[in-house]
Order: sequence, then structure tokens, then C-alpha cells
Amino acid sequence: IQADGTDGNCVTFVLHDEDHTLGNSLRYMVMKNPDVEFCGYCITHPSESKINFRIQTRGALPAVEPFRKGLNDLMAVCQHVLSTFEVRPFLRNS
Repeated sequence: IQADGTDGNCVTFVLHDEDHTLGNSLRYMVMKNPDVEFCGYCITHPSESKINFRIQTRGALPAVEPFRKGLNDLMAVCQHVLSTFEVRPFLRNS
């Protein structure tokens, strides 16, 4: 991950080897934070596996904080889905 931005409240994070799978779900998680004014991402080119992920916050909150919280929240949701799937094997297709 690279972070570009002169203002700590508005930063573009560059995520390498990622696509819409992470970009859209992470954007959703970050936008749930009321301190985030804007969050969006773009794929630079279809042949590149790189995302430009931009966050702009309100007030003095640095953009890296909702980015970190969004990643942690997304990991928690994924872990919950995985553990639920493992507990209920009868839902699996054989």
C-alpha cells in the first residue's frame, strides 16, 4: 500500500494486486463512518491490478484512521461469514 496526499484528511491509497472485490466492499465499510466525507476508488486500467482508493474526512481525523477501521471491519465480517459457514455444513452443496 502506498499513500499519496499532502493533506492528512484527504489521501489516495494505492492498493497493488487488488480489484473491485476489495475496492467496492472496502468503500462500503469506510462510508459507514460518519466522519468520512468522501470515499471512492478506481481501477487505473483493466490490464493493471491496482486500485486508487481515496478517502476524505471531516475535521481533523486523518484519513488513515477510517481506512484502517474499514479494513478491520471488513476482516471481521469475512471472519463471521467463514465461521458461520463452517458451523453449518448442511448448507454446503455436495
